[in-house]
Amino acid sequence: MSAQAAVELRGQSPDDGRVTLRVEGHVAHILFDRPSARNAMTWAMYDALAKACAEIDARPDIRVAVLRGAGGKAFVAGTDIAQFRAFSSADDGIAYEARIDSFVAALEQLRVPTIAVVEGYAVGGGLAIANACDIRIAATGARFGVPIARTLGNCLSAANLRRLCATLGLSWVKRMLLLAEMPAAEALLPIGYLEVVVPPEELDAEVARLCDRLVGHAPISMRATRETLLRLVHGPDADISDLIRACYGSADFHHGVAAFGNKARIDWQGR
Repeated sequence: MSAQAAVELRGQSPDDGRVTLRVEGHVAHILFDRPSARNAMTWAMYDALAKACAEIDARPDIRVAVLRGAGGKAFVAGTDIAQFRAFSSADDGIAYEARIDSFVAALEQLRVPTIAVVEGYAVGGGLAIANACDIRIAATGARFGVPIARTLGNCLSAANLRRLCATLGLSWVKRMLLLAEMPAAEALLPIGYLEVVVPPEELDAEVARLCDRLVGHAPISMRATRETLLRLVHGPDADISDLIRACYGSADFHHGVAAFGNKARIDWQGR
């Protein structure tokens, strides 16, 4: 696929929705496209997200990934309730949470920085997806939450609760899960959960600004930082010697040392 090409990863019927991956220069754009259902995720869309992540990981020219919902009314309004109607036992819940964990983990483990662009609602699985991204920006009035205590009566996996606590903090997670609150973006901006909150018409400019900034940074350095943070979840003594070697043994590091002090923008190569 060329740098300007796009590929649609969709389900078997229009009702399944679609996920579109478009690459422009060094930036990959993942679009959740089912606006008639506020981009609620079907299994076909989750599978397509996994394929998009695999495509991004396979392309060294991609430096950053942007995730966004179509239609301007929602980022992702959770998992489509129709996916639950076939459940016949508690074991179906175990399998569902494990499957969702695998999709969120694939996004979390992407080798490039990720930006979630939230308009409207990021709910349930949509919040999990946005939360797994490195940076979140939102349109004014966007809302975030997991109101399952008053809607479905299910629960989240331990892994997804851990992820939410790490980014939002325990108090906000309890308010979202126990009180079923749906805080607006403006309330989450002061705690650092969001990079910026702007009117919808200014989102594209903010996306471009952040992408330009990330594309201009050292890919190996950012990859090492992101991977180290993931490993630290499992313990404070995580072995990152391989990541240190990758950075200090890279041509980019030696190029950076040689160029340091001249204030010129370095053309990082990612090797």
